[in-house]
Amino acid sequence: MIRPNLLAWQWSDYVAKHRDRGNLLIHIVAVPLFQLATLLLIGALVGRSVTVAVIAVIAMVVALVLQGRGHRREAEAPTPFDGAADFVSRFVVEQWITFPRFVVSGAWSANLQCARRPA
Repeated sequence: MIRPNLLAWQWSDYVAKHRDRGNLLIHIVAVPLFQLATLLLIGALVGRSVTVAVIAVIAMVVALVLQGRGHRREAEAPTPFDGAADFVSRFVVEQWITFPRFVVSGAWSANLQCARRPA
């Protein structure tokens, strides 16, 4: 099931759940990786290239795993997923809308500046 008002719901606590320096740095690399891999996958499907599609899917999985590890570093854990549709909708919206909004709004930079640097 896809959450009602997903964009507003996800944004409502996004800043609070993205405060760890390591997680912020992981996201600034992993989200563009996922975005590029998504575009590559679409191109591979249009061009009927199995090899490129496999590479794109691997890159998407790597981005997903990296972000999962980053979220484990956070003091506030993300809300658990309510099934496959909830996972896919939340993850895709985060990659293409919420995280870019987080960066463009200046909240990513502000959280990075406030994050404790490693000792």
